[in-house]
Amino acid sequence: MMMTAIGLMSGTSLDGVDVALIETDGKRVKAFGPSGYRPYTDKERGLLLQALTEAVDLPQRDARPGILREAERAVTIAHAEAVATFTAQNRITSEDIDIVGFHGQTVLHRPERGLTVQIGDAAALAKAIHIPVMHDFRAADVAAGGQGAPFVPVYHRALAQSLEREGPIVVVNIGGVSNITYIDGSEILIACDTGPGNALLDDYMFRVMKQRFDCEGRLAAQGTADQGWIGCALKLPFFALPPPKSLDRNDFASLKLGQMSPADGAATLTAFTVAAIAGIVPLLPKVPKSWVVAGGGARNLTMLRMLRERLAPATVEAADTLGWSADAIEAQAFGFLAARGLKGLPLSYPATTGVPMPMTGGVIARP
Repeated sequence: MMMTAIGLMSGTSLDGVDVALIETDGKRVKAFGPSGYRPYTDKERGLLLQALTEAVDLPQRDARPGILREAERAVTIAHAEAVATFTAQNRITSEDIDIVGFHGQTVLHRPERGLTVQIGDAAALAKAIHIPVMHDFRAADVAAGGQGAPFVPVYHRALAQSLEREGPIVVVNIGGVSNITYIDGSEILIACDTGPGNALLDDYMFRVMKQRFDCEGRLAAQGTADQGWIGCALKLPFFALPPPKSLDRNDFASLKLGQMSPADGAATLTAFTVAAIAGIVPLLPKVPKSWVVAGGGARNLTMLRMLRERLAPATVEAADTLGWSADAIEAQAFGFLAARGLKGLPLSYPATTGVPMPMTGGVIARP
């Protein structure tokens, strides 16, 4: 049975809430609907950055001390506003939607401690939008010993199968963190985080240039990457681990660039992200034939150029060129995952998160 689902995603880049509508039966995608975006205000973003700092010492996943309670309220309101604006603009009523997939805002991801924390009050959201909300997608996986990330691979597989091209295909999502999904036919699905995405670069751009990101990779294009620094950074133990593996946005925050021009700094961090993605190839069963780039990194032309150089002779394409929405893909995925969760289908697998057996997940909050 086909369902109409709205997916919501607020990623590690802390830029805002993505909204997307899809029609799906939880196995394939019948149609993409419209998508939308509600940016965080500077005040909300500041609150979330504070929440990230305070969440480091969280004793358990449902604790909301101090600023975390305020941040959770802000996240919930932002998502409710995002849905209200989206449905109004597209003339959609709450009765038109079967389920909303609500990821929430990750403030701590420590699977080795059995802890993953996404803030956002699903019960309050369901009441505000008058639609059932599926949330808490990662908890069951982590409780069963999985990494709790990445969770989008099952959606990437549904998209890749629609391309009908020879594999292996890798979908790489470059958000705050970069993650890959390796797809070879309908059976083989491997996924993991590869290392930094845009988080280090965005934080650097804000610190040095007072800009949110390196638009189209223009600053990095003017600089020269420090290959020695990248080589040292790639010696961190994470990079040698086989998939599945996952990261927290701030796992590389301790890496310092030292004295270099802003352009060289941007080039170095962009090349580091690319080198970390390319470094996963020897850890995969076969060398991929094609790569599809989604997330914010798909708009960074310097990053795409560097990826093509590193991954040749494989093809490297931005998701948009295939008719996919690079911006909405993760929001679409959580609509898809909500539909799968409703049907009790697996959301994660041993080779995507390291969970011992395929796991479903998600909890429903009703209006």
